[in-house]
Parts: sequence; structure tokens; C-alpha cells
Amino acid sequence: MKYRLIAIDLDDTLLTDELTVTGATRRALAEAAARGVHVTIATGRMFASAKAIAEQIGMNVPIITYQGSLVKNLIDGQVLYERFVPGEDARRLYDYCRANGLHLQTYINDRLYAFEENDKLIAYARQSAIPYTIVPDFAALPAGNHTKLVIIDEPERLDRIAPELRARFEPEIHVTKSKPNYLEFLHREGTKGDALRFLAGHYGVPMEATIAIGDSWNDREMIEAAGLGVAMANAVPALQAIADYVTLGNNEDGVRKVIEKFVLNANEDGD
Repeated sequence: MKYRLIAIDLDDTLLTDELTVTGATRRALAEAAARGVHVTIATGRMFASAKAIAEQIGMNVPIITYQGSLVKNLIDGQVLYERFVPGEDARRLYDYCRANGLHLQTYINDRLYAFEENDKLIAYARQSAIPYTIVPDFAALPAGNHTKLVIIDEPERLDRIAPELRARFEPEIHVTKSKPNYLEFLHREGTKGDALRFLAGHYGVPMEATIAIGDSWNDREMIEAAGLGVAMANAVPALQAIADYVTLGNNEDGVRKVIEKFVLNANEDGD
């Protein structure tokens, strides 16, 4: 199979623990693109945050952001695919979080909003290098659509409440984890798998000719949808169990290995 579209998660996949892309991986990405392969990122990050990284490594194709809820051109900012959490569902989630003392934040018009400033918000914003705005309550949010909402808390607590929240909001809302302490809420068609299928159709690439690489459970839908689903060595065990291939870790050029093995050296023996 000649692979023609590669979608790569950012945090703990393409990025090392120091939030960088190694030179070896950059060269492999550039060589794949030079051979006509569409190479993009598929991240839970907002577009502005993902765009900065994509430009640093020389990408100029549409990128998948907000877990798949937004596919947007880097060059002209054109929106190609977009899904939102309905406003009433966002309000219901806000009420639940207020009643249960949970930290909730939301994205509207590619801006991050929260209802209180705390260590959870500060650490989240620092990791993604994005600003945020504090509002006193849901009614004070600006007009616009909710692209993604996130509850941040201890992993054990999120694991306890996730089944209840899925029962309340699914199937219209997709509930997933991007990191152990992030529980995320998206439109049911706002997953990375939905976005990958859209982008493949946009380029006229059959799904069998796509590769998806990730590390967290929020990558499950694109791992399952892709012709070749790849999990990192540092991926959660459940993702490794469903992947077609497990590569090296994010600090060991795992993405480079996939590109070299299945794209650059696909007709050669060995790894």
C-alpha cells in the first residue's frame, strides 16, 4: 500500500517531552511531503496553538484541531470542516460542574474561557502557550459556538464521573480523554476519526492509504479509521491494543520510524 496521507497527534507523539520536534523527525516529515504525501497534525489543541507548531516544522496543509472539531487551512485560514457542542448542552455541563465543584473551560471563536483562575487553568495554558479569559459565569461568555469544553481534575475523579457524564450527554456529545486529567466534550462528529475521513475525501485519498499516529484514547477514532493505525510506545495500553503497529516513544523519534518504515523505505526489507 502506498500511503498518501499521514495524520499525527502532537503532545506525547510528534512532540518530545520538551515540546520540541527533533531534527531527524523534521527531515523525515519534509522528505515525505517532498514525495507528495500529505502530512498533517491532528491535535486536541486550539487552532492558534497548533498553527504555531505546524509553521515551525514547515507544514502548509490543512490541520486537524480541537480533537477533530475544526479542520482549517494554515495559509489562508479557510475553515474546511467544523462541528460545535450545542449551546444547551454546554450550559447543562456548566451547571453540572458548578454543582459538583469541577473546573470547566471552553473554547469559543478560538479563544479559551474559564470561570475561575486556578492552578489547573494556569498549567493547561502554559503547556499549550495560549492566553485565556476569565468570566464570572456562563451568561458572561461572548456570543459564539462552543468548539470544545474541558473538565480538568484528578484522573481518578474523572474516571468516576465519566460514565455518568456519558450517560447524560452521549450520543450527541462525544466524551473522551486526551490526558489522564483532561475530560473533553465535543460534537459527536468532532472526533479525529471524523476529521481524518473528511481530509482524506478532500484530497481524494482512500482511507486504506492513510496513516494515523497517536498516544492517547482521544486518538482511538482516527487509529481505527486509518488504513494503518499506529500507537506510540508511550501510548496508553488500550490504544496499543487496537493499533496495527506500535512504534518507538515520543522521545525516541517514533514518528520518524513510522515514516521511514512505511513511506520512505516501504519497498525495502527491514525496519
